[in-house]
Amino acid sequence: MLNKKNTSNSFSDLFNYLKPWKSRVYLASVYSATNKIFDVAPEVLIGVAVDLVVKRNDSFVASLGFNSVNSQVLFLGALTFVIWALESLFEYLYMIEWRGLAQKVEHNLRVSAYDHAQRLELNWHEKQTTGNITAILNDDVNQLERFLNNGVNQIIQVTISTIIIGFIFFYISPLIAAIAVLPVPIIFLISIFFQKKLSPRYTKIREKVGFLNSSIINNLIGIQTIKSFMTFNREKERIDSISEEYQTENIKTISISSAFNPIIRMGVLAGFLGTILIGSHMALNNTIEVGSYSVLVFLTQRFLWPFTSLSTLIDDFERSMASSKRIFGMMQTKIKIVNHENAVKLDDLKKDISFNDISFNYDEKESLFKNFNLNIPFGFSVGIVGDTGSGKTTIAKLLLRLYDLSGGSIYIGEHDLKEIDIHSLRNKIGIVSQDSFLFNSTISKNISYGSTDSKKQDIKIAAEQSQAIEFIEKLPKGFETIVGERGRTLSGGQNQRLAIARALMRKPDVLIFDEATSSVDNKTEQLIQKALFNIRKGRTTIIIAHRLSTIRNCDNIFVLKDGVILEEGDHNRLVNKKGGYYSQLWKIQTGEKLLS
Repeated sequence: MLNKKNTSNSFSDLFNYLKPWKSRVYLASVYSATNKIFDVAPEVLIGVAVDLVVKRNDSFVASLGFNSVNSQVLFLGALTFVIWALESLFEYLYMIEWRGLAQKVEHNLRVSAYDHAQRLELNWHEKQTTGNITAILNDDVNQLERFLNNGVNQIIQVTISTIIIGFIFFYISPLIAAIAVLPVPIIFLISIFFQKKLSPRYTKIREKVGFLNSSIINNLIGIQTIKSFMTFNREKERIDSISEEYQTENIKTISISSAFNPIIRMGVLAGFLGTILIGSHMALNNTIEVGSYSVLVFLTQRFLWPFTSLSTLIDDFERSMASSKRIFGMMQTKIKIVNHENAVKLDDLKKDISFNDISFNYDEKESLFKNFNLNIPFGFSVGIVGDTGSGKTTIAKLLLRLYDLSGGSIYIGEHDLKEIDIHSLRNKIGIVSQDSFLFNSTISKNISYGSTDSKKQDIKIAAEQSQAIEFIEKLPKGFETIVGERGRTLSGGQNQRLAIARALMRKPDVLIFDEATSSVDNKTEQLIQKALFNIRKGRTTIIIAHRLSTIRNCDNIFVLKDGVILEEGDHNRLVNKKGGYYSQLWKIQTGEKLLS
């Protein structure tokens, strides 16, 4: 729940973020204040005009040296023109400055938030929903942009207007000033009350927006499943229910914020009536000048009326603070996996890999690995097989340092993994996962993704090595074919071969295949195995698989169960081991033994 402290912190976070643009903020603020000064001036001129008509040669303008009435009128007209022109000029200037600043901050904040999000550890992303992150980077950032566009200017102008008009009031008539000002403390107390009511509601609204976005995005990604199971109505009803919850929360909030404005109007009315009644009595009794009375009447409305916009202002402010809390909450999340001081940049990873007494667990879950040891000599091809949840994929993630260990160490040669520069580490490790992600771009750009100075010839060689050249050359546009979002225009096997080509483009010293053949047909698996056989020379290859046919040619195979190496050896040795887990699994997969 967003309390006063949280709101204060959110505002402080936003204020601190604006420091690089403080000169621009100051300039925009000056423009806003100057505009409001000239905006108030016409009401004063009305009083001067009334004074001129009533007193003629004894008017205030006459005292400035203008003897004739005509010259007084001309002077007043010229002054009015100048004041309106300057008011318009500074309105233009503050709009340009605030809107330009808002756009600049919006852009930088979105990019900064995105950059921070992508640098957070994989564990953080696995706990989030895509929709919620999208809502933060889009909806919440846009909300802050709207506040900078209008809200800050409104706060400045209401403040300046209150100060200037209040001074004029007390100068002309302290009594009337006191009457006009009387509703102001009440208005502020009411504002605080409504702010406390609205603050937690807007937090809920932002959370529901994130959940709604997440649900819609998830359904769009899974549209094939929805179509296949014909669950259109079910999903429509589910989205309808989530959207209705969001709508209900908004309506509740609107009902509170809408009640604010009429209450404020009553306070304004009280002050305005007091000014008219008391001021009229004083003018009729010649206690104040008619011109001064005119100024007071007009300024009373100008003084109090801006407070009617407090409902909108508070509404925008609380929305922006709720968004600010979400944005800066994410940006203040500590990046845990970082380079240590004096991190070593390695030119290559052509070294032995060793897992030494490692321990690891996901969050508060039971340890997956405990005093786990694994050695992989450089240049070896290693197969890792085991049940789901045995830790196969985790080994790859730990080697890439997508997670940090709970205990123990991983060494590449003589260097502890934590001592190695993360960029140089991952730059020399190529990985092909089960669900390889392709971007909505050309085949050429997908293959060269993450590689610098990519040449057409290098891309073609990588495609040949991955056995992808066969289908690429049959496409109408060849390497310039757009693969579609997530590679939807291609088959699963084609996607996998492009992913292999992408991994090879980095010329990795360590190549990891994480269930890369689990969702492909037998022909594609043979092509991938052929590719594996040709590309594993001169590098360490780690193949994680359920299909034992994928790893049968590996130099060494590790069989994992519950985070422990159950068996180790080459294919022939493990197959011939009587009663061995690998042997039984091989018989099941080859049809020699039925699964009981």
